[in-house]
Amino acid sequence: MKPVELLGWASSFILLLTLIRQVHTQWQTRATAGVSKWLFVGQISASVGYTVYSFLLHNWVYVSSNIAILLTAIIGECIFLRNRRVARRRTPSQTAVAAQSSEPAC
Repeated sequence: MKPVELLGWASSFILLLTLIRQVHTQWQTRATAGVSKWLFVGQISASVGYTVYSFLLHNWVYVSSNIAILLTAIIGECIFLRNRRVARRRTPSQTAVAAQSSEPAC
């Protein structure tokens, strides 16, 4: 593997780790505050476009990275929609308790 390819794979790996961590946190806390569904719609659209573009350029680092990013966007959107649906079903007292229990410890 060439150093330039290694740089591309390492960068993609770091980006995917941060996205997976964000999606995991969103799933764990069941929070929707500060998260827009348009974030995921934009991410999905951009990932599809970048995947096709990378494929046309035969850049396999970016083809695989963008497919993985697309999957995290789809999973993130599903979690966002589930969390929003669950939040709508909660009573005000349940919402307050859930908000307190989901605050991260420093």
